[in-house]
Amino acid sequence: MTTEKAREKTEDLTALSSVLQLLLLHQAMVVQNSADAGDAGVRVQLEPFLHQVGGHLSVMKYDEDTVCKPLVSREQRFYESLPLAMKQFTPQYKGTITVHLQKDSLGHLSLVAIPLKENQEPFKVSTESAAVAIWQTLQQTTTSSGGTRPLSQWQHAQLTHSLKESPATALLRSEFHLSTHVTSLLEDANGNQAERRSFNPWGLHCHQAHLTRLCTEYPENKRHRFLLLENVVSQYKHPCILDLKMGTRQHGDDASEEKKARHMMKCAQSTSACLGVRICGMQVYQTDKKHFLCKDKYYGRKLSVEGFRQALYQFLHNGTCLRTELLEPIQRQLRALLSVIRSQSSYRFYSSSLLIIYDGQEQLEGNLGGPHPREAPQIAHGSSPGSLTKVDIRMIDFAHTTYRGSWNEHTTYDGPDPGYIFGLENLIQILRDIQEGE
Repeated sequence: MTTEKAREKTEDLTALSSVLQLLLLHQAMVVQNSADAGDAGVRVQLEPFLHQVGGHLSVMKYDEDTVCKPLVSREQRFYESLPLAMKQFTPQYKGTITVHLQKDSLGHLSLVAIPLKENQEPFKVSTESAAVAIWQTLQQTTTSSGGTRPLSQWQHAQLTHSLKESPATALLRSEFHLSTHVTSLLEDANGNQAERRSFNPWGLHCHQAHLTRLCTEYPENKRHRFLLLENVVSQYKHPCILDLKMGTRQHGDDASEEKKARHMMKCAQSTSACLGVRICGMQVYQTDKKHFLCKDKYYGRKLSVEGFRQALYQFLHNGTCLRTELLEPIQRQLRALLSVIRSQSSYRFYSSSLLIIYDGQEQLEGNLGGPHPREAPQIAHGSSPGSLTKVDIRMIDFAHTTYRGSWNEHTTYDGPDPGYIFGLENLIQILRDIQEGE
């Protein structure tokens, strides 16, 4: 071994040692924080949810199977009185937590959750949070010349061996530009490709806006209530997600005249008016390039009816072929949801979204075990022999949903939601047309 190589190896070992020490220190700090919390309960540092494709409120990752979002009383009451028939089409409601803004010694802001007593479980040290903490620290580490010094591939292999493979660990891994990382490629409303990223940029956009709002509008020690909800993509290796804003009307009954006019204009100028549905966000895994292709709500607002059909086709295309095996199970679940919505008299799901989810990574038969068999998505036979694909449909975002008996209702409606039904019927028809090759 040459002197130069020996020196580089020593530097590698030193850097790796520092990173692993940071991991242990971070775990110790988390344990100490939970011990110091006393009656306040276990403290959990929230992370940005890397697979948020739409919406304006920040969705945070609480643990591997749970996400959280700012609590809106109307939405909480909806989940607490959810009709039994709708439960299979909505995320599981897991209660509430209190969240506050925390600033560390370097001035970095984070959101810390304190579970309410009825939600508490035995404390577990999360290597997920550790991965993000290490990533944040390494982003600030520079060489003596001022340039960023990423880990070598050997260092990275040693580090990630000690961390559970996960989206958070993938965030850590992909920032070091290894050949195996999964990136995303965001296209703007005009189809122009922006920079490659190691995550869907929309979630971080919402997270940064939320932190800014909390900093400017509230004191640092202000406690905020968040909803705890099932992470509906936790069982997916490469979750392909389509976020659809459903219905011909998006404003709630309590909207101001200014907000009402703004939402009515958005509907009139998009496919919401003519189809009862428009795209609010999308990520689809491209197997040929090993990255997610991402589109945001601004792209969706500009689509014509034909553009919407083409976007739906693109959502089902993996860069190599159309995933035709997904069409029938998606339609089957949409028809089942349509039947449920038709039976919900007085409900109006204003401004709610519908998620269509499938796995960009086909799985072999016999390898579909998951932690939530009750909530397991439907399985479709994949395009390659012996492979299977998970498909799921979920309704989300009920802050403006109204129904007979709901809190502070402004208007009571008769019959099911006609705008939502109109959107579902058109969505099913477009999928049928794609299936038939039209």
